Amino acid sequence: MKSLVFEATASMRFTVLIPARLASTRLPNKPLADLGGAPMVVRVAQRALLSRAEKVIVATDSPEVMDQCAHFNIQSVMTAATHASGSDRLAEACDLLGLPDDAVVVNVQGDEPLIDVALIDAVAQLLADRPDCAMSTAAHAIENRADHTNPNIVKVVLDARQTALYFSRAPIPCARDAADQDWSGLPRPLRHVGIYGYRAGFLKAFPRLPPAPVEKLECLEQLRALWHGYKIAVHTTLSHPGIGVDTPEDLLAARQLYQQLQ
Repeated sequence: MKSLVFEATASMRFTVLIPARLASTRLPNKPLADLGGAPMVVRVAQRALLSRAEKVIVATDSPEVMDQCAHFNIQSVMTAATHASGSDRLAEACDLLGLPDDAVVVNVQGDEPLIDVALIDAVAQLLADRPDCAMSTAAHAIENRADHTNPNIVKVVLDARQTALYFSRAPIPCARDAADQDWSGLPRPLRHVGIYGYRAGFLKAFPRLPPAPVEKLECLEQLRALWHGYKIAVHTTLSHPGIGVDTPEDLLAARQLYQQLQ
């Protein structure tokens, strides 16, 4: 699969929004976990500020998160504590910030303090270049069968224009006649990378779309957009995504990596 590379231009304007809530089940108070002397959500925002984004804003339901952001000069906005998902939270943030419907918003997850800055720019630029799409996201090639069959790793299949056909936890695409062969000469399946670009108007309308049956089955919110006929452009990167922090073990690994980079 050819990697798509997009040059950021002076006309590209976008806002990074970072959802942050304290009610994580696997790692309580995750946004406030210390990472090199600052809360993790602050480290994510500091990383995003290295991108070409005009603004980087944390959207949270926690006064503690807001206080920490203020302490480190990170802009934040208070959203309701009742949101079922990060996209719902960002939709409210778009309203609170008064973002116009054609504004490009990049959702950077609040648990990826080592995210590739170039990936943020690429996802924003891709959406700017694809007026036929309501969303953009990213993927990279899967290197082994264990990842391809792992239901915790989301896969995506693309069409000829690098637009998503489907996302699944199942091993897609499935090579019918190559189950017991190596992948030599075969196209690599793609692993979905959880970063999203949105047009603000679509993001504000998204929570009002009825959930899709396949979304409930796969537990993948992006399938709602596809089910309702919206297109998602996909940037294929050669780089692996930065480490995500979901468990205490992930946090330890992130701290070790962060210390090495200092």
